[in-house]
Amino acid sequence: MSRSIRRNRLFTIAHRAGSCYFCLIVSSPGRTVSAKTARSNKKANSENPAFNVKLFLDSAGLGRRVAKFRAKETVFAQGDPAKKVIYIQEGGVKLTVVNETGKEAVVAILKPGDFVGEGCLAGQSICMVTATTIAPTTVLVIGKDEMTRLLHKEQEFSDRFIAYMLARNIRVEEDLIDQLFNSSEKRLARTLLLLAHYGDRGQTQKLLPKVSQEVLAEMVGTTRSRVNFFMNKFRKLGFIKYNGGLHINTSLLSIVLHD
Repeated sequence: MSRSIRRNRLFTIAHRAGSCYFCLIVSSPGRTVSAKTARSNKKANSENPAFNVKLFLDSAGLGRRVAKFRAKETVFAQGDPAKKVIYIQEGGVKLTVVNETGKEAVVAILKPGDFVGEGCLAGQSICMVTATTIAPTTVLVIGKDEMTRLLHKEQEFSDRFIAYMLARNIRVEEDLIDQLFNSSEKRLARTLLLLAHYGDRGQTQKLLPKVSQEVLAEMVGTTRSRVNFFMNKFRKLGFIKYNGGLHINTSLLSIVLHD
């Protein structure tokens, strides 16, 4: 198969993956994270660590700009024209959706190294979510046309971008399954593990980004009082601790795996 044909096929997959992701993220009842996905990410990272996406984007001479936001600022809003792809360099972003009755749901918390807004590559004309910073955040803003050109031209970046979108699509599917079949205690444990980047190499304990119990309740699909109850339980069992922030011990995985 020629190189150009292969790139075109990969880009077609990217379009389809983007469409699936946004279809699921809107229908999913406000969730993120999966311990199983974290294991898969660990394996992928250890097998193919050579290509540095951040370094490539910083040095690729893209028609892009760097934007800085304070905490709790809106990067883009639901209903805005979808014309750009955002790459998070520093900080974190919360994605929310508001339905017709005004009810808001948190659908994801994104970290450095994540993309958002890629639905425009699949033909979306408006943004399906609102992206709000949860800490001081620096992002790389890449125009739709420039991102399309880059995916066609740079094979290695295209492969990585497609793999990233497919992995996130799988995670959203797992989120929906988790919401349907698992208890709120398991859903909270799973949420905490992946917010703490469970599966990253060389770490047994992680410091969680600043996320309130109200936000955790929205992500898990339960009440704040239930989140508070389980957080106290996890602390007494030694799964989490408060020391200059919320530290997550990977032993919390036992809650997720317990039948």
